[in-house]
Amino acid sequence: MTTTILIPGLLCDAFVWEPLVKKIERAVRVADLSTQDDLTVMAKDCLAMAEGQLTLAGHSMGGRVAMEMARLAPERIERMVLLDTGIHPLKEGELEKRNEIVRLAHENGMQALVENWLPGMVYEPNQKNKALMDGLSEMILRCDTEMHERQIRALINRPDASAYLQHISCPVMLVVGREDLWSPVAQHEEMLALLASAKLGIIEDAGHFAPVEKPDECSELCVEFINQ
Repeated sequence: MTTTILIPGLLCDAFVWEPLVKKIERAVRVADLSTQDDLTVMAKDCLAMAEGQLTLAGHSMGGRVAMEMARLAPERIERMVLLDTGIHPLKEGELEKRNEIVRLAHENGMQALVENWLPGMVYEPNQKNKALMDGLSEMILRCDTEMHERQIRALINRPDASAYLQHISCPVMLVVGREDLWSPVAQHEEMLALLASAKLGIIEDAGHFAPVEKPDECSELCVEFINQ
Protein backbone atom coordinates (compact mmCIF):
# COMPACT_ATOMS: atom_id res chain seq x y z
CA MET A 1 0.00 0.00 0.00
CA THR A 2 1.19 3.48 -0.84
CA THR A 3 0.93 6.18 1.82
CA THR A 4 0.52 9.82 0.93
CA ILE A 5 2.47 12.19 3.16
CA LEU A 6 1.51 15.86 3.12
CA ILE A 7 4.35 18.14 4.21
CA PRO A 8 3.52 21.66 5.39
CA GLY A 9 5.61 24.77 4.94
CA LEU A 10 6.96 27.45 7.24
CA LEU A 11 4.57 28.11 10.15
CA CYS A 12 2.03 25.76 8.58
CA ASP A 13 0.11 22.71 9.76
CA ALA A 14 -2.75 20.49 8.62
CA PHE A 15 -4.95 23.53 7.93
CA VAL A 16 -3.24 24.04 4.57
CA TRP A 17 -4.05 20.46 3.56
CA GLU A 18 -7.69 20.26 4.65
CA PRO A 19 -9.17 20.70 1.15
CA LEU A 20 -6.84 18.02 -0.24
CA VAL A 21 -7.19 15.41 2.51
CA LYS A 22 -10.92 15.06 1.88
CA LYS A 23 -10.35 13.93 -1.71
CA ILE A 24 -7.33 11.62 -1.61
CA GLU A 25 -8.29 7.98 -2.14
CA ARG A 26 -5.52 6.37 -0.06
CA ALA A 27 -3.88 6.46 3.36
CA VAL A 28 -2.84 10.02 4.27
CA ARG A 29 -0.51 11.37 6.94
CA VAL A 30 0.34 15.03 7.64
CA ALA A 31 3.94 15.63 8.69
CA ASP A 32 4.93 17.61 11.77
CA LEU A 33 7.92 19.90 11.19
CA SER A 34 7.59 21.82 14.44
CA THR A 35 10.53 20.37 16.38
CA GLN A 36 13.41 20.06 13.87
CA ASP A 37 15.90 22.71 12.80
CA ASP A 38 17.39 20.89 9.79
CA LEU A 39 15.75 20.02 6.46
CA THR A 40 17.56 16.71 6.12
CA VAL A 41 16.41 15.67 9.60
CA MET A 42 12.88 16.71 8.62
CA ALA A 43 13.16 14.50 5.54
CA LYS A 44 14.38 11.52 7.54
CA ASP A 45 11.57 11.96 10.08
CA CYS A 46 9.01 12.07 7.26
CA LEU A 47 10.44 8.91 5.71
CA ALA A 48 10.01 7.20 9.07
CA MET A 49 6.30 8.06 9.24
CA ALA A 50 5.28 5.04 7.15
CA GLU A 51 6.76 1.93 5.65
CA GLY A 52 6.85 1.09 1.98
CA GLN A 53 6.06 3.30 -0.98
CA LEU A 54 5.22 6.97 -0.56
CA THR A 55 3.51 9.69 -2.52
CA LEU A 56 4.51 13.15 -1.34
CA ALA A 57 2.94 16.57 -1.47
CA GLY A 58 5.03 19.42 -0.09
CA HIS A 59 4.11 23.08 0.16
CA SER A 60 6.79 25.79 0.32
CA MET A 61 9.41 24.57 2.84
CA GLY A 62 7.61 21.23 2.73
CA GLY A 63 8.40 20.99 -0.96
CA ARG A 64 12.08 21.26 -0.17
CA VAL A 65 11.67 18.51 2.42
CA ALA A 66 9.94 16.32 -0.18
CA MET A 67 12.81 16.79 -2.62
CA GLU A 68 15.29 15.88 0.11
CA MET A 69 13.27 12.72 0.80
CA ALA A 70 13.53 11.81 -2.89
CA ARG A 71 17.30 12.33 -2.72
CA LEU A 72 17.67 10.17 0.38
CA ALA A 73 15.32 7.33 -0.62
CA PRO A 74 14.48 7.55 -4.34
CA GLU A 75 13.34 3.93 -4.44
CA ARG A 76 10.50 4.69 -2.01
CA ILE A 77 9.00 7.76 -3.69
CA GLU A 78 6.35 6.93 -6.30
CA ARG A 79 5.41 10.51 -7.18
CA MET A 80 5.54 14.04 -5.79
CA VAL A 81 3.49 17.21 -5.84
CA LEU A 82 5.59 20.32 -5.18
CA LEU A 83 3.59 23.46 -4.45
CA ASP A 84 4.84 27.05 -4.28
CA THR A 85 8.41 26.04 -3.52
CA GLY A 86 11.96 26.41 -4.82
CA ILE A 87 15.34 24.76 -5.25
CA HIS A 88 17.89 27.56 -5.00
CA PRO A 89 20.44 27.80 -2.15
CA LEU A 90 20.63 30.85 0.09
CA LYS A 91 20.34 34.03 -1.98
CA GLU A 92 22.27 37.24 -1.49
CA GLY A 93 20.60 39.30 1.22
CA GLU A 94 18.32 36.46 2.29
CA LEU A 95 20.18 35.75 5.53
CA GLU A 96 19.68 39.31 6.74
CA LYS A 97 15.97 39.26 5.85
CA ARG A 98 15.44 35.92 7.57
CA ASN A 99 17.24 37.09 10.71
CA GLU A 100 15.18 40.26 10.77
CA ILE A 101 11.88 38.38 10.71
CA VAL A 102 13.13 36.12 13.53
CA ARG A 103 14.01 39.22 15.55
CA LEU A 104 10.60 40.73 14.83
CA ALA A 105 8.81 37.66 16.17
CA HIS A 106 10.97 37.42 19.30
CA GLU A 107 10.50 41.08 20.13
CA ASN A 108 6.82 41.45 19.24
CA GLY A 109 5.30 37.97 19.27
CA MET A 110 3.67 35.85 16.59
CA GLN A 111 0.95 38.43 16.01
CA ALA A 112 3.66 40.58 14.40
CA LEU A 113 4.13 37.87 11.75
CA VAL A 114 0.39 37.75 11.15
CA GLU A 115 0.45 41.49 10.52
CA ASN A 116 3.78 41.88 8.70
CA TRP A 117 4.63 38.54 7.04
CA LEU A 118 1.34 36.86 6.19
CA PRO A 119 -0.20 39.50 3.87
CA GLY A 120 2.71 39.28 1.44
CA MET A 121 2.11 35.55 1.10
CA VAL A 122 -1.50 35.96 -0.06
CA TYR A 123 -2.69 37.47 -3.36
CA GLU A 124 -3.98 40.92 -2.43
CA PRO A 125 -7.63 40.47 -3.51
CA ASN A 126 -7.79 37.23 -1.49
CA GLN A 127 -6.80 39.13 1.65
CA LYS A 128 -10.41 40.36 1.72
CA ASN A 129 -11.56 36.78 2.35
CA LYS A 130 -12.07 36.92 6.12
CA ALA A 131 -12.46 33.16 6.58
CA LEU A 132 -9.22 32.53 4.70
CA MET A 133 -7.23 35.15 6.56
CA ASP A 134 -8.67 34.13 9.94
CA GLY A 135 -7.72 30.51 9.25
CA LEU A 136 -4.17 31.41 8.23
CA SER A 137 -3.77 33.79 11.17
CA GLU A 138 -4.95 31.18 13.65
CA MET A 139 -2.53 28.66 12.13
CA ILE A 140 0.41 31.03 12.61
CA LEU A 141 -0.65 31.84 16.16
CA ARG A 142 -0.61 28.12 16.98
CA CYS A 143 3.16 28.34 16.47
CA ASP A 144 5.65 30.00 18.79
CA THR A 145 8.78 32.07 18.25
CA GLU A 146 11.12 29.17 19.04
CA MET A 147 9.51 26.96 16.41
CA HIS A 148 9.70 29.83 13.93
CA GLU A 149 13.40 30.29 14.62
CA ARG A 150 14.06 26.55 14.21
CA GLN A 151 12.34 26.46 10.85
CA ILE A 152 14.12 29.60 9.67
CA ARG A 153 17.43 28.02 10.70
CA ALA A 154 16.53 24.94 8.64
CA LEU A 155 15.82 27.13 5.62
CA ILE A 156 19.00 29.15 6.02
CA ASN A 157 21.07 25.95 6.05
CA ARG A 158 19.01 24.16 3.41
CA PRO A 159 20.54 21.74 0.90
CA ASP A 160 21.03 22.97 -2.65
CA ALA A 161 18.27 21.03 -4.39
CA SER A 162 19.26 22.48 -7.76
CA ALA A 163 22.36 20.27 -7.61
CA TYR A 164 20.36 17.02 -7.63
CA LEU A 165 16.92 17.84 -9.03
CA GLN A 166 17.81 16.38 -12.44
CA HIS A 167 18.38 13.00 -10.80
CA ILE A 168 14.82 12.78 -9.43
CA SER A 169 13.12 10.37 -11.83
CA CYS A 170 9.67 9.88 -10.31
CA PRO A 171 6.69 11.76 -11.80
CA VAL A 172 6.37 15.27 -10.36
CA MET A 173 3.49 17.75 -10.44
CA LEU A 174 4.54 21.36 -9.93
CA VAL A 175 1.79 23.68 -8.72
CA VAL A 176 2.14 27.43 -8.18
CA GLY A 177 -0.12 30.41 -7.66
CA ARG A 178 0.10 32.80 -10.57
CA GLU A 179 0.55 35.71 -8.10
CA ASP A 180 3.06 34.00 -5.79
CA LEU A 181 5.64 36.71 -5.13
CA TRP A 182 7.84 34.56 -2.87
CA SER A 183 8.12 31.46 -5.10
CA PRO A 184 7.14 32.79 -8.53
CA VAL A 185 6.05 30.94 -11.65
CA ALA A 186 9.46 31.46 -13.28
CA GLN A 187 11.08 29.53 -10.45
CA HIS A 188 8.81 26.55 -11.13
CA GLU A 189 9.52 26.77 -14.84
CA GLU A 190 13.21 26.37 -14.00
CA MET A 191 12.37 23.28 -11.96
CA LEU A 192 10.26 21.91 -14.80
CA ALA A 193 13.24 22.15 -17.14
CA LEU A 194 15.46 20.19 -14.75
CA LEU A 195 13.09 17.40 -13.76
CA ALA A 196 13.04 14.18 -15.76
CA SER A 197 9.27 13.64 -15.59
CA ALA A 198 7.24 16.66 -14.59
CA LYS A 199 4.36 18.92 -15.51
CA LEU A 200 3.36 22.37 -14.31
CA GLY A 201 -0.03 23.60 -13.16
CA ILE A 202 -0.60 27.31 -12.54
CA ILE A 203 -3.40 28.39 -10.21
CA GLU A 204 -4.89 31.70 -11.30
CA ASP A 205 -5.68 34.44 -8.75
CA ALA A 206 -3.62 32.80 -6.00
CA GLY A 207 -0.43 33.65 -4.16
CA HIS A 208 1.95 31.59 -2.04
CA PHE A 209 -0.90 29.93 -0.14
CA ALA A 210 -2.53 28.58 -3.31
CA PRO A 211 -3.78 25.36 -1.59
CA VAL A 212 -6.18 27.40 0.56
CA GLU A 213 -6.56 30.54 -1.53
CA LYS A 214 -8.02 28.50 -4.38
CA PRO A 215 -8.75 25.14 -2.73
CA ASP A 216 -10.99 23.65 -5.42
CA GLU A 217 -8.69 24.43 -8.33
CA CYS A 218 -5.57 23.36 -6.45
CA SER A 219 -7.12 20.16 -5.08
CA GLU A 220 -8.36 19.14 -8.50
CA LEU A 221 -4.85 19.32 -9.96
CA CYS A 222 -3.20 17.59 -7.02
CA VAL A 223 -5.74 14.85 -6.41
CA GLU A 224 -5.90 13.78 -10.06
CA PHE A 225 -2.14 13.35 -9.99
CA ILE A 226 -1.95 11.69 -6.54
CA ASN A 227 -4.76 9.22 -7.19
CA GLN A 228 -3.20 7.89 -10.40
